Amino acid sequence: MRSRRPPAHTREGSGARSAPGAGRAGISSTSPRATLIPLTPEAAAALAGHDVTLGESPFRVGRDSRGPRNAAGRTIAERRKGERRPTNELYLPDRSEPVNVSREHLMIQHNGTSYVLIDRQSVCGTIVEGAEVGGRGRGGAVPLKDGDVIIVGTSSSPYIFKFRVR
Repeated sequence: MRSRRPPAHTREGSGARSAPGAGRAGISSTSPRATLIPLTPEAAAALAGHDVTLGESPFRVGRDSRGPRNAAGRTIAERRKGERRPTNELYLPDRSEPVNVSREHLMIQHNGTSYVLIDRQSVCGTIVEGAEVGGRGRGGAVPLKDGDVIIVGTSSSPYIFKFRVR
């Protein structure tokens, strides 16, 4: 029987929580450390009130489509049971009508020298520093810089984060 690791937000630390898979292949220990910082109450609730350190590349974000639509955001460890491969590292509940967040919305990937945000052909797209990326199923990519503001979905989406690299 496998031992269960406590959910990331319950581990002791500096207030930032590591995404599931931190330390696995994808982002080496010599890579800069990337963090998503919530800028809205809804984004903070989705991250259980903490910043999240991106530990796995790609780090995938999408809508939580299981359970009640008003459930708090959940990470893989809290959401998935069983042995199926997860679709996202971060799940965002989206109570809006129409929804802003697609089930497979975006991913942040480290390409060896920098971070890139890739819209995963979402319906509403992603906004990075005021520029629309993807939407209407087109997909798209944009390099990320320290301090960039990311809106998951349309400009009316409550999920707004700041991207930090340290």
